[in-house]
Amino acid sequence: TLYNIMISKNKKKGKSKMSKAEQENRIVVDHVYKTFNIYMDKANSLKEKLLFWNRNRKEKREVLKDINLTIKNGEAVALIGVNGSGKSTLLKLMTKIIYPNKGKIETHGKLTSLLELGAGFHPDFSGRENIYFNASIFGLTRKQIDERLNDIIAFSELEQFIDNPVRTYSSGMYMRLAFSVAINVNADILLIDEILAVGDANFQAKCFNKLREIKAEGTTIVIVSHSLGQIEQICDRSIWIKNGKIQMEGSPKDVHLEYLDYMNTERMEMAEKERARQEAEEQANPEKADGKEAAKKKKRYGSMDCMFTKINILDADGNPQKTFRTGEEMVLDLHYECKKKVTDAVFGFGIFRSDGLWCYGTNTRIDHKDNFDIERDGSYRVDLKELMLIPAEYWVDVTIEYGEGNPVDYYKEALRFEVVSKVSDVGVLRIPHEWTLNI
Repeated sequence: TLYNIMISKNKKKGKSKMSKAEQENRIVVDHVYKTFNIYMDKANSLKEKLLFWNRNRKEKREVLKDINLTIKNGEAVALIGVNGSGKSTLLKLMTKIIYPNKGKIETHGKLTSLLELGAGFHPDFSGRENIYFNASIFGLTRKQIDERLNDIIAFSELEQFIDNPVRTYSSGMYMRLAFSVAINVNADILLIDEILAVGDANFQAKCFNKLREIKAEGTTIVIVSHSLGQIEQICDRSIWIKNGKIQMEGSPKDVHLEYLDYMNTERMEMAEKERARQEAEEQANPEKADGKEAAKKKKRYGSMDCMFTKINILDADGNPQKTFRTGEEMVLDLHYECKKKVTDAVFGFGIFRSDGLWCYGTNTRIDHKDNFDIERDGSYRVDLKELMLIPAEYWVDVTIEYGEGNPVDYYKEALRFEVVSKVSDVGVLRIPHEWTLNI
């Protein structure tokens, strides 16, 4: 059988001695380029090839361009970047599933990978049988698999389903079984491609605790993930790949701050383009514009005797900004138009986390500012000298009221911004503190 052939081959495999340099550097990527041919109108049958022999238009797409990196023994490295940047391609090159067009990749030691959900599983075989198949592909003998079988099943928490065909498994169960096999191979190198995004929160936490454990034992880990918080918990280094090239590498927190700044700039540019497109569309279709204006007003209510006309978030230098680091200064710059006198006016604002949690709010009456009336157009600004919020996305409500909370222009979700930080504390805000250890 195929299984017996795999086992016999694994028995014949001997462990080759590695030099000191090879033991120190588990993965070496040297000037690697990878190009794929993208076919525009490829013929799918012999008849189409004969009738449309001149089709086969294709273009070469360079996915990776002169990649150089070295990953040391026992190091945990994350590959980050937007979809399509080349992260998964680089991981597949490391496993030698595909090969580079130029350059070379060297890996030293036993390698195991989790690149695609259910890869290496046969849907008609049971979970138990697939453990034997999958583990033998990774180089284990029948005896070694027998010794680890109970540990694999126990870690997967699939005892009651282990003898069912895996085609009856959910995607989370697939991931549990695949991860359980991979971590029990005792490989020198473990490659993971976003697979840990599948599964419930408890099992994800269990997986990351196990990754910390095998990392402490000296296993080299390379992981592709969009979960920057999880990366910072386990990885020593992050490598940001942008358009097929290494844009930046270093400590995860430093790289992630730059990456988030870039992503925020991209979002702002895309939003600006979308806004310009919508304005052009509204000018061409006035009826549709009226409908959008009505929808926009649902986030605003009040007498509208005085209305916000321009709302900005600025940094300490007065420049428009949408990403702030914890502790930086943030300025709310608000302009309004007065249509009718507002007596006993009150200006206010509230900051909410993206899940709706009210983080902070105040107004001029709470802060004991003198009573005032609004009789003409004007503006006001709020200087938040130290924005001590924990990293997350937030929005701001801004208000003009009169008397005891009577709305003139209550503008919900008027602005959005993001907070990033090098520190991994949790909660809502950072409270200044000091530690004194008497040990």
